[in-house]
Amino acid sequence: MKILTKWLRAYLPGLADDDAQLAEDLTLRGIAVEGIYPLGEPNGSIDNGSVYEMDITTNRVDAMNHYGIAREAAAIYGLKLPELRYALPDARPAGKPFPVRIEAEDECGRFTARVLRDVTIGESRDWFAGAEVATYFALLEQKMILNAVDATNFAWLAMGQPTHAFDLDKIEGGIVVRRARKGERLKTLDGVERVLDADDLVVADHKKALGLAGVMGGWDTMITPETKNVLVEAAWFDPVAVRQTARRHGLHTDASHRFERGADFNAAPVASALVSAILLANGGWIEGELVDARIAAAEDRTARRKPVQLKLSEVWRILGATENEEGITAATVEAVLTALGCGLASSQRPTTGEVSWSVTLPSWRLDLEREIDLIEEVARVYGYNRFANTLPAFGEGVRALPWAEKEAAVRGTLLAAGFHEAIGSSFCSADEGALTAPQPAQVVPLGNPLSEEAGVLRPSLVPGMLAMIAGNLNRDVNDVRLFELGTVFGGTTDKGMADKVEERPALAFGAVGSLPEESALHASRAFEFHDVKGVVEQVLARFEMRAMYFDRFPAEAGIMPEWLHPYRAARAVADGVTVGWFGQLHPREAAARKIDTRRHGDAVLIGELYLDRLYKLPLRRPVAREISRYQPVRRDFSLVLDESVEWETIDRAIAELRIPELVEWRVREVFRDARLGKGEYALLLGATFQAQDRTLREEELQGFQTRVVEAVGKAGARLRV
Repeated sequence: MKILTKWLRAYLPGLADDDAQLAEDLTLRGIAVEGIYPLGEPNGSIDNGSVYEMDITTNRVDAMNHYGIAREAAAIYGLKLPELRYALPDARPAGKPFPVRIEAEDECGRFTARVLRDVTIGESRDWFAGAEVATYFALLEQKMILNAVDATNFAWLAMGQPTHAFDLDKIEGGIVVRRARKGERLKTLDGVERVLDADDLVVADHKKALGLAGVMGGWDTMITPETKNVLVEAAWFDPVAVRQTARRHGLHTDASHRFERGADFNAAPVASALVSAILLANGGWIEGELVDARIAAAEDRTARRKPVQLKLSEVWRILGATENEEGITAATVEAVLTALGCGLASSQRPTTGEVSWSVTLPSWRLDLEREIDLIEEVARVYGYNRFANTLPAFGEGVRALPWAEKEAAVRGTLLAAGFHEAIGSSFCSADEGALTAPQPAQVVPLGNPLSEEAGVLRPSLVPGMLAMIAGNLNRDVNDVRLFELGTVFGGTTDKGMADKVEERPALAFGAVGSLPEESALHASRAFEFHDVKGVVEQVLARFEMRAMYFDRFPAEAGIMPEWLHPYRAARAVADGVTVGWFGQLHPREAAARKIDTRRHGDAVLIGELYLDRLYKLPLRRPVAREISRYQPVRRDFSLVLDESVEWETIDRAIAELRIPELVEWRVREVFRDARLGKGEYALLLGATFQAQDRTLREEELQGFQTRVVEAVGKAGARLRV
């Protein structure tokens, strides 16, 4: 926004610093001046000063006007800022007050109305010394229209309060501030006829809507050169109500820009007097006293907020030492806060001498709520550049997270397996959350989501992984191997809002396409299920566990995650606890993400591990073992198994024997023969026995073999005769 230094100096005639110094001092206090443009002396003798190009943060709506900037300058330089007061002629008696009724009490906290009679609508005149409307508007390149429009524009430029002027003769009855009726129509000042929503806040008379409250007035009651009687409105509207109405109708006006950020509840009568004074400069008179309708609840949360307690010791503790040996004193705190409009009642403890204040907050600073806010204001106005440069005290070393070493082990394993680490969004859609959540009804919704696609905290890393895989494939990256180590969220909700949120670490990985060529003799091949299973085995092998196995469930059991193919997926179990799922992506989910499996091989492989469960296990420490000098002995077992018995079951049964001399066992051959029983297959199991300290005797080997046969027998296998 643009600010005239000539206008600022009209409020602060004692301001001695030049425009460049003022700009620097304002910027150092957070009121950023991005550009200074001197206006010169066009008449040869009148210094018009400069125009500032300001960048005011959204929380400082009080500084989006000339008087607000003057208040900041007065606080910086310790100057006295005169209170805004505008003298008006005495009002003539009215038969009865102009009727004003606020029906939407939660969205309109204050509405003032002043009736002006026999007003002449035309060119604006300068109406008091030092407030040259035409001069200020010309320097700001603000177009002058009619005195009624110029007056309302002057009010928000001067003090930041939006106002509006109605043609009184076109108002039927009185003013009613209400919500619109669904389907109600209103032609606004931009000439557009709008169909209103039932949630729109409108200023209406007893028969029709007159304007969108806090956004834009209506066409039917606008001021014209023929207007003789005027109703001046100055009000306070709820920021959320104005924002929602403006966005529904695609409007952003000077009024909505300020109301959306929180206007000054107490500014309405002053702004009404300012607008009235400009209009009456062309003639006319006031009928009746100012009508001021107020809602106590709105006033309590804006202009009559509870005082905030501030301790001088806390100011010292937070802000620390300054370059000045005297530092920040009680007088400094009082001077700064008083200049900013706060009311202070000081007290001092007789025993300790500690100084504290009960601080009454100004109505125009809704961003001040707590003690720390007041301390920040003291530091800001005092000047951050005046504090001593000190490093924060820190007596401890950097502490790694308890699972940092385990996370590094998992990351290193996946990188060694040819995967690339990626980072996805912490949010996903509600549908994706429901699909991938490990437990139902554990999805945490966001109170104010950016979009429907990011409406909940992710309960799983799978949605983000699928999005990254699809993004790569859709950009012709055909060979993709990604993993993500991140945090997922779960919790309970109460009435649609999060009641308790829990975070836990997780791992997601995905692969599609071909493996790299192993050698000139072995061509590349498609990445498939058993490759993913091997990667999961490598990750789990980094942790110490008594038993680890994989299994699956029938599709009709309803246990398998819905995002996995019902017949091409598996569960990973460590020490009896489910630590993850992996397999082929369900064709339905591939189609939903427009992944053409015909172009990218037969399958998209994906999985997720619950690291919070896996991290409860200790890492497996590498142990160097001396190579045995004694002869290994190999024994083969020809087994017959039912088709329902998988190698995983046999492998687990042998591992649970925990025979130190059994150093290796593996499948050497699998075959099927018509001479076997129906639904059976044969498996040749090779086992190697070796001791570190002796040559194994035949009776020892016989004992080991017997234990192996018994173990596989219990698992569902028998020796082939």
